[in-house]
Amino acid sequence: MSRSVWNRGPRATAPSGPHAVELAGLLHELSVRLLNAESFASALERLAEFLAGAVPGTVRSSVALIGEGGPLTCTAAGPSGEAVDEAQYASGAGPGLDAARTRSVVTVADLAGDERWPHLAEPARATGVRSVVAVPLDVPRAEVGAVSLYLPAPGGLGPDPLLTAMALVNQAEVLLGELRRRDGMSTDAATVDRAVGVIIAQRGCGVREAYDVLGETAQRLGLDRRAVADRLIKAAVRNA
Repeated sequence: MSRSVWNRGPRATAPSGPHAVELAGLLHELSVRLLNAESFASALERLAEFLAGAVPGTVRSSVALIGEGGPLTCTAAGPSGEAVDEAQYASGAGPGLDAARTRSVVTVADLAGDERWPHLAEPARATGVRSVVAVPLDVPRAEVGAVSLYLPAPGGLGPDPLLTAMALVNQAEVLLGELRRRDGMSTDAATVDRAVGVIIAQRGCGVREAYDVLGETAQRLGLDRRAVADRLIKAAVRNA
């Protein structure tokens, strides 16, 4: 794995990670859960829930994504650490956001005494969260972000659980990219169908003929059907 691990402070003894066969099972279960999600947002929720239960010692899993020019998308699962998330996102500074920006794994051995983010010390003490591991999460051609795993004891994750977390997040990147691709295809299909409805209304023709008209127009203009459909819909809205 090419991502670097930035560590600070002593590491406490942590539960060991799963056997290779168990890891393969976790990867398979994660794949099934995400690919069967009803939407991309639902997949993010499932990812947070799965990681909170799959990585030993984790009391909260938070997923944050930042799209191009878009707002921060975040979801989480677990009973502790909500105040830490809120303080991080409100200030725009914290281990999860740092992992997203630097594309490196960020570890915090003790949030209560970490000098990088002193504003997180009090929320960490109040919610019983002491250490964090944040793993970068990229959704190809869509967003960058990170998964943050919160633990109740200082020291963070041991090597084996950390590798497990990284493997699961890496798998999630591939799956979320596929879901984004599917969303794009669904959007394209919906736009084309709407444009076909406009053609039917304008020409009084049948469905098959309307699809043919759209396809022929796209070919003549040297554009794909989605681009022509967009123009047609916009023109219909202006003339309504």
